Amino acid sequence: MTQPRKATHFQFAMGIALLALLMAPPLRPALESSMSLHMLVQYPAVMLAGALLGASLPSKLATRLSEWNVLGIAGLGACALFLAVLMIPRVLDLALVDLRVEGAKVAALLFAGAVLRPSWRAAGLVVQAFFLGSVVPMTVVIATLYQDSPIRLCNAYRIDDQEQLASGLLWLCGVLVVGWFVHVARRLRILAS
Repeated sequence: MTQPRKATHFQFAMGIALLALLMAPPLRPALESSMSLHMLVQYPAVMLAGALLGASLPSKLATRLSEWNVLGIAGLGACALFLAVLMIPRVLDLALVDLRVEGAKVAALLFAGAVLRPSWRAAGLVVQAFFLGSVVPMTVVIATLYQDSPIRLCNAYRIDDQEQLASGLLWLCGVLVVGWFVHVARRLRILAS
């Protein structure tokens, strides 16, 4: 089913506007001033911009990409890989001082956002469980590392900000897992009726 052309243009415009807003000088430095804002607000917001841009792809291109992304495995795998790399403390530090790393970070998040929704829809419950079973424990390990480390892992951020990020990541993991189980229960109830 193809989207109406107007909706596609609107999603594209919204994606570009959101990305421009996030990268604008007043907002970008503010979001990157705190480790928590950097990872828990900027990352998802850039991924949302990527999702809007991805949803506005021409239908022929979207169909060709879906052939590459059978059952959502390639898209979810790429998304997990990008998120794993972007949680490395050194990458966070470099993104603040090296425009090439910042550009790569933004491109990776845009791509992850663009592939996440169609990949999630294409994936069945087993593939979704495998994806969450990889990403959630990885995030919990990173959060625990941030929380338990007696030293700063990122040179650009204070240790209390590191601990705040750890708490936020743990809450996010909990919300994702509970949300997925609610989704599964609804799907199983629909299938049973």
